[in-house]
Amino acid sequence: MKASSTLFAIFIVVISTAGAQVVPSIEGPYYRLPISGTLHYDLRYTQTADFYEGYTEQIGTASGELAYANTSAVHPLALVYSGGDSWAISGPPNETGVFQHMLVSDGLVRRDWSLKLMDEASYTPQAPVTGFSGIPGVGTLPGQPGFPTQPILTQNLRSVGNTVGPDFTHTIGHATSLVFGGRYSILRFPDGIGLATDSVQANGQINRRLDALNSIFGQYVYGYFSYPAYPQLTMDTQSALFGYLRTWTRQFKTSVSAGPEWIQSSNNPLVPPSTSLTANASATYALRTSTTATVSYLRGVTGGAGEATEVAIHNNDVTGAITQLFGRKWTITATGSYMRTQGFALQLDQTVATNAELGGVSATRRFGRYFTAFANYTAIQQSSNLGLGANVVNGLSQVVGFGVAYSPRDINLKK
Repeated sequence: MKASSTLFAIFIVVISTAGAQVVPSIEGPYYRLPISGTLHYDLRYTQTADFYEGYTEQIGTASGELAYANTSAVHPLALVYSGGDSWAISGPPNETGVFQHMLVSDGLVRRDWSLKLMDEASYTPQAPVTGFSGIPGVGTLPGQPGFPTQPILTQNLRSVGNTVGPDFTHTIGHATSLVFGGRYSILRFPDGIGLATDSVQANGQINRRLDALNSIFGQYVYGYFSYPAYPQLTMDTQSALFGYLRTWTRQFKTSVSAGPEWIQSSNNPLVPPSTSLTANASATYALRTSTTATVSYLRGVTGGAGEATEVAIHNNDVTGAITQLFGRKWTITATGSYMRTQGFALQLDQTVATNAELGGVSATRRFGRYFTAFANYTAIQQSSNLGLGANVVNGLSQVVGFGVAYSPRDINLKK
């Protein structure tokens, strides 16, 4: 608790300093800020009740969130952070402790090419579920509804994740572009319960704009997965996709792609070679600033889901979210996910299949310029055809949360 309190205190000092910089820029004619852009931050206290397997746990959480984006068209920089500490008020101390999630991206833009570097790191006491923080009931940054990043949902299982990589885009003429990217990711479990995974991904894509409303693209993706606990086991995946993008109106856009995916491993009896279909589809709707909605579908292979028995899995995921603003004071957000994972690794001559459904709704009310109050509800239903670890959600879990936040409106910083 001492370490987590220190981290949160440092976060408050940083935010206070950032907010204090706004005043001199207005009143001090000789003072200039070293940065310019838009800053959003808030400080929250949340109390949640978790109903699972016949017990009720009440949790208190102190957290903070920060989002910053500069105004440079040549060197775009963006930072998103959410972190805090939670503790048990009553009931067993599950899903408590420090949580952190940060995403940083930096770029360089030229006339016909651009380079973007990203780094994302997280530390959570459970599988990330909803919101940018990943913690149900805590709240979320505007525009960051968040979806599960581990397809098998766990509780009381600390995880550390980090993903880094570049993206390079080169424009050829007015209608063609080339995109190259790569990612290196690690997933670790400090308690030694989950399956640690390393992965490397590389991709190349060519885009062709047919007209103002229609575009097509072709993509190749290579993935390599390894497991520190099983150095003798590695897995390779290769996929080739053809896709189509359509802009139906200024508010509504769709994208769909599909193609074959080839899987190979260094241990054929455990993970036999195979060929399957990989697919991605998405639809987005945005009506100015009052309504935003997204829905997406993903089918493909990943190296694992964190659960120790799930080495190599086939994902079928559907996710959706909608946010509606009512005037300047009310914001309603709803999210939902369905995730089906099918293990490639054979156990007792059959594979593990897990089904998870997740849904949540939240309401936020602004009071004046600086304060908000919010309430939310999250439900998780997960089942499997074979036994999984004790930390895996098995059945129905429900979380009800209420909280208050110091949440000033966005701050425009100027040099």
